Amino acid sequence: MNTSIVIALPKIEDAKKIRTILIRHGFSVASICCTGSNALASISALDCGILICGYHLPDMYYRDIVAYLPPYFELLLLASARVIGEAPSSVLSVEMPMKASDLVNTVDMMLSQIERRIKKDKKKPKVRSWKEQNYIGNAKMLLMQRNHLSEEEAYRYIQKSSMDSGTNMVETAQMILMLLYDEI
Repeated sequence: MNTSIVIALPKIEDAKKIRTILIRHGFSVASICCTGSNALASISALDCGILICGYHLPDMYYRDIVAYLPPYFELLLLASARVIGEAPSSVLSVEMPMKASDLVNTVDMMLSQIERRIKKDKKKPKVRSWKEQNYIGNAKMLLMQRNHLSEEEAYRYIQKSSMDSGTNMVETAQMILMLLYDEI
């Protein structure tokens, strides 16, 4: 996945200045806009990244935008100390007026967190449906009955056969069921 940055501020000139700062520091900015609806439309075409947003856009507040952000997008709020104090803890922020280094460091940290979360989520095993679990369970039971294997040995047999044949465990379980039921 390619991380992207979208900037949404009420004054387009401010958004252009921030884009220039970020580009100068090696970040790629996908789009800049001045309304929340345009920002959400831009985000919908992207995989993951950061929305740099002001407190109040012409059509919505930052809190409204947070509710519509996709899972791999985070919001960076640019606002006064008073507004930041009222913001939920899940929203990262940079106090205005800001230093360019604060913005760059915060964006870098946020992008690193998003990339780590994506890698972590990719490592999670896929959740099997009830039907898929049933195939594996039935194949296991049949192997246990016919070949006098323990439950763990039957599972390992399906797992090893799956790896040897280059198919997933559900397909392997289905093949085992077909083969053993054909012999009966």
